[in-house]
Amino acid sequence: MDRVEVAEGPAGEGVSFTVHNILASIANDEERFATVLNPPEGKSRWTPDEANRRVGRQVVKPVTPQEKVSAIHTLAQDEEVAATVTGDLLRRPAVVAQVKDEDRVRAVEELTREEQVAAAVAPDFLRRPAVVARVAKADKVKVVEELTRDEHVAAEVTTGLLRRPDVAFRAMSDDTARHQVNHAQVERGRQAREHFEQTSPLAPAIRNIDRSVEFLDLVTACHAFVAAAGRVVPGMRDRQLGDDERVIVHENVARVRAMLDWIETAVDTGKVDVDGELARLLQGE
Repeated sequence: MDRVEVAEGPAGEGVSFTVHNILASIANDEERFATVLNPPEGKSRWTPDEANRRVGRQVVKPVTPQEKVSAIHTLAQDEEVAATVTGDLLRRPAVVAQVKDEDRVRAVEELTREEQVAAAVAPDFLRRPAVVARVAKADKVKVVEELTRDEHVAAEVTTGLLRRPDVAFRAMSDDTARHQVNHAQVERGRQAREHFEQTSPLAPAIRNIDRSVEFLDLVTACHAFVAAAGRVVPGMRDRQLGDDERVIVHENVARVRAMLDWIETAVDTGKVDVDGELARLLQGE
C-alpha cells in the first residue's frame, strides 16, 4: 500500500500531499486555503477522491451515477474493451429499456452495417406486424421491390397479391400491368398447348378435331354471311341509296371480296399469310 505523505502546518495539517496537489488547481488562493481547511460535509478529512470530486476530476472509486458513467467512458476508450462492455450491456433487458429511442436507432444502424448481420435481423423485424405498420408507405414499397428482385420470390408474392380482389382490381387499372397479365395468359396457354401436343398420346386426335372445328367454323361463317345478306338485300327493293351510303357499301363489298379470296387461297394452299393491301382492306383503311 502506497504511503500517503501528510502536509504539516496550519494550512495543511492532516492533509496529504496528493490532496494538496489536486486542490492546487483552484486558482484563487483564499478559496484554495479555505477548501483545504474545510473537508466535505460529513467527512473528517480530505481524501484524494473527495478532492478530485471538488475540482471536477474523475475519481478512483466512483459513487454517483455520473461518476460511474465517466469511469466507464474512460475505461472503454480502448475499442476492444468497449466492444466487450457493449455486448454485455446489451444482453441486459433492464439496461436496454432505459436507452433513448434515438440512441437505440443509432446502435441498430451501427450493428447492422455488416450485410450478414442485417440479413439475419431484418426477417425478424418484418415478421412483427406492429413494426411493419409503422414503416412509411414509400419505404414499404422499396422493401417489397428489393425482396422481389428474385424471379421466384416475385412470382410467389404476385400470385398471393392477385388473389386479393381489391389488389387485383387496382393492379389491372395500370395499362402495362394489364397488358403483361394478358400476354402471360396467352403465353401460358400456348406453352400448355405445345406441351400437350408434344407429350399427350391424344394430341393427334385432338388436332384432327381442331381441324374439323375450324372447317365447321369456316362453313358456319360463310353460311351466316349468305343468310344475313339474303335477308337484307331483298329489303332494298326500289330503295335509292345516297352517294355516301353507296360508297360505304362498295367499300365493304370490296372487303368481303378480299376476304373471300383469302378464304379460297387458305383452303386451296393452306397459306394464311396476309399481305399489306389485304390487311388494310380488312382493317377498313
